Amino acid sequence: MVRAGLVVAFPTDTLYALAVDPRNAAAVRRLFELKGRPDTSALTLIAADLAYVRAAGHMTAHAERLAARWWPGPLTIVVRAMPILAREALGGGSTVGIRIPDHAVATALARDAGFCVTGTSANRSGATAASTAAAVLASLPDVDAILDAGPSRGGLTSTIVNAADGDVTLIRAGAVPWERVLKSLK
Repeated sequence: MVRAGLVVAFPTDTLYALAVDPRNAAAVRRLFELKGRPDTSALTLIAADLAYVRAAGHMTAHAERLAARWWPGPLTIVVRAMPILAREALGGGSTVGIRIPDHAVATALARDAGFCVTGTSANRSGATAASTAAAVLASLPDVDAILDAGPSRGGLTSTIVNAADGDVTLIRAGAVPWERVLKSLK
């Protein structure tokens, strides 16, 4: 489905997300249109394993340590993007946030796609994130497909940290407390 350029909603270990191939500029543009999201907002990615992560982004030593401690799980790590990604997926920047979720459907979707998939929340931009397939359909009736694996666990969104250069910094607080992220780097 993702390989065909479709926008697919799927559950993760936090909430439902939207997948497209981040190398496909047309699919990325359609995703932004569907969500009503500004094209200056970078998309996060979901990976099946570390090989997928390394194909999409350059893992620094800090990023590797964080990945070893927190993946699979709700920590998104921002790293330098590889040139294979569509510029549209990066929101005009040069970095990309990636994570390996603790959810079999999410990682299977990335594995089936043969590359990382986008993992932006499955809702209109600014609206409440969806935790069920029914909520996705209500918010995004034009989505191409929904992988309904029951309700997601819900709760907080993933914590996002920047590990692209030098020090690790917090971008968005979420499911993994910032203090625990910092402690894991020591």
